[in-house]
Amino acid sequence: MNRFSESIHEWVLLGILLAISLGVLLTANEPMLRGLRARSLEATSSVEGLFAGLGRYVRALDENEALRTQNIDLANQVALMRTSQAENQRLEALLQLQDSLSFDVVAARVASKDITAERNFITLDVGAEDGIRENMAVIDPSGIVGKVVLVAQKYSKVMTYLNTDFFVPANVLPSMTDGSIRWNGDRFDRLLLEHVVQSSDVSIGDLVVTNGYSTIYRSGYPIGVVDSLFALPGSSTWMIHVKPSARLDNLSHVFVVMTTPSTAPIITVPDS
Repeated sequence: MNRFSESIHEWVLLGILLAISLGVLLTANEPMLRGLRARSLEATSSVEGLFAGLGRYVRALDENEALRTQNIDLANQVALMRTSQAENQRLEALLQLQDSLSFDVVAARVASKDITAERNFITLDVGAEDGIRENMAVIDPSGIVGKVVLVAQKYSKVMTYLNTDFFVPANVLPSMTDGSIRWNGDRFDRLLLEHVVQSSDVSIGDLVVTNGYSTIYRSGYPIGVVDSLFALPGSSTWMIHVKPSARLDNLSHVFVVMTTPSTAPIITVPDS
């Protein structure tokens, strides 16, 4: 019974409070209500602005990430296009060289490289079944690359000019001065031309080519260009540095010369 009476009292109290609240709302001064609404609007506007700014920040982060990803994709596509263009230019130069040669060659792709030490080699994807034999000359459109030193059925190993065991007799044009080319293991961007007497007419920029005394290379194929020359104290010969014509760092395709050297010179001057 007491619980029932307490419930009635609570409902009556709730009704009285609701009536008072309704009366206040109906009788309150209208300017006061407008002020309260204005204050409420200001408070809610600042909160809404904060959340709106946070939403814009999150969207900006998403857009920035999307643009960064798109930029990486575009950069990769540009790099691939440039690589393809360079490869096409190299292959076109190979085709032009093959058409201009008067001797037989076999085109080969560089399967692997080891050009970071004193004895640098490359491996080609042609071998004995393609007619490749040891001591065949290897060239590209710019100049000599090396010579075949080991042959398997489908692959062959080439000693490049950047090898301390590599030597080739050479001529300096236009003076036709004789000398010998080798690599001393010092720098990858130059060779040494030795045994050239100081009375010889040699200048910086002269073209260095293979001469007719080689049993591997035909006469007149480019080796490089004279980069510098100086005389050692007490020596009667020049110490000549030669910049190689063929680059090994970006080498991808070459030719293996299938025929033996001819006594007739074949002078080939690379495009500058």
